[in-house]
Amino acid sequence: MPIGLIALALGGFGIGLTEFVIMGLLPEVAADFAVNEAAAGWFITGYALAVAVGAVAVTAAVTRLPRKQVLLGLLVLFIVGNLLCALAVSYEAMMIGRIVAALCHGAFFGIGSVVAAGMVAPNKKAGAIAIMFTGLTLANVLGVPFGTLLGQAFGWRSTFWAITVIGIFAFVGILTLVPAPTERAATARLRGELAAFRSGQVWLSLGVTILGYGGVFGAFTYIAYVLTDVSGFASSTVPWLLIVFGVGLFFGNLLGGKAADRALDRTLLILLAALAVVLAAFAATAHNQVATIVSLVVMGGVGFALVPGLQMRVMKYAGDASTLVSGANIGAFNVGNALGAWLGGVTITAGLGYTSPIWAGSLLSAGGFVLMVVAAMAMRRRTSNGATAPKADPVLVNN
Repeated sequence: MPIGLIALALGGFGIGLTEFVIMGLLPEVAADFAVNEAAAGWFITGYALAVAVGAVAVTAAVTRLPRKQVLLGLLVLFIVGNLLCALAVSYEAMMIGRIVAALCHGAFFGIGSVVAAGMVAPNKKAGAIAIMFTGLTLANVLGVPFGTLLGQAFGWRSTFWAITVIGIFAFVGILTLVPAPTERAATARLRGELAAFRSGQVWLSLGVTILGYGGVFGAFTYIAYVLTDVSGFASSTVPWLLIVFGVGLFFGNLLGGKAADRALDRTLLILLAALAVVLAAFAATAHNQVATIVSLVVMGGVGFALVPGLQMRVMKYAGDASTLVSGANIGAFNVGNALGAWLGGVTITAGLGYTSPIWAGSLLSAGGFVLMVVAAMAMRRRTSNGATAPKADPVLVNN
C-alpha cells in the first residue's frame, strides 16, 4: 500500500471530524447559542451546502494547479475555519466558521480520490479510495466519540481547538508523505473537465449519491436526541454509542471498496436496498436499547459501504476528465447530507417525533435504489447495443 494513502487518510480524518463531531455536541451548542434543535441543525445543513458549492467551485478554480499544493492550501482553509468556530461568540460567527471549513471539504476528497486511484493498479482503485475514506470512518470510530467527551467535559469549543491542532498535523502529513505529481497529465483543462458532465450516467450517479447518502444523514443528524429521548440512554453514553456506529462505518467502508472493485453496480443495488430496510427497522425498534445498538452498527456499515462504490462509479463514467466530476460527487454527498438534515428537521418541527428523520432517511434511500436501478438498466441497454466503455483516465494512471 502506498504510504501516500495514509497521508490522505490523515487529512480525511481531520475533515471528517469537523463534519461529524457537531452531531454529538448539538444539544450543547444549541443551548449555548439559545436556539432550538432545528436551528442548531443548520450547523450541519449549512456545512453540507457549503461543501456542495465548494466541491464544484473550488475544484474548478484549482483544476490546472498541482494537486499536492492544492491539497495543502485546502488544509489551510480547513484550519482557519475550525479556528473561527473555536472563537465564535455568536450563532452567526459559528456558522461562518463552519462554512469556511466546509469549502475545503469537497475539493479535498474529490482531488484526493483521483490521487488515491492513481497510486494503484486499475483493479484496486475503489479499494484505494476506500483507504483514503478510512480517515472519515476513523473520525467516527475515535474522533467523534472522544471529541464529544472532550466537549462535554470542557465545553464544546475545546473540541474545535483540538480539531484545529489535528488540521496542522494533517498539513504536515500531506507535505511529507504525498509525492508531488511528475506527469503533465496531473493537471487538466477546465473545458475538458466540464465535458464529462455530458454523460447521462454521471448525472444518474450523482443523483444516486444524493438520495442514497441523504438517507444515512436523514437518520444520523438527530441521533443524539433519538438515543436519549427515544431509546432512553443517558447523555453520557452517547459518545460510546457513537463508537459503535463508527465501528460499523470502518468495516463497511473497507468491505464496500473490495465489493465495488468486483461488481460495482450490483454492489450498489444490494447496499441501497439493504440501507432502506435497515433504517426502517431502526425507526420501528428505536425504543429498544439492544435493537438500537444493533441498528447503529448495521446502519453505519451499510451506509458507508456505499461510499467507495458511489465515488468510483461517477469517476468511471467521467472518462478522461474525472477531477471535477469527482469533486462534484463529494458535493452530491453533502447535498444529500443537507437534504437529510433539513428533512429531518422538518419532520421534528411538524411534531412527528425524533424517529421521524430515520423514516425519512429510509424513504430517501429507497429513492436512491430506484434511481440506481434506472442507471444500471440504462447502462445494460447501452452495452447490449454495442456502446464502448468509457476510456481510462490517464491522470489516474500517471498521477
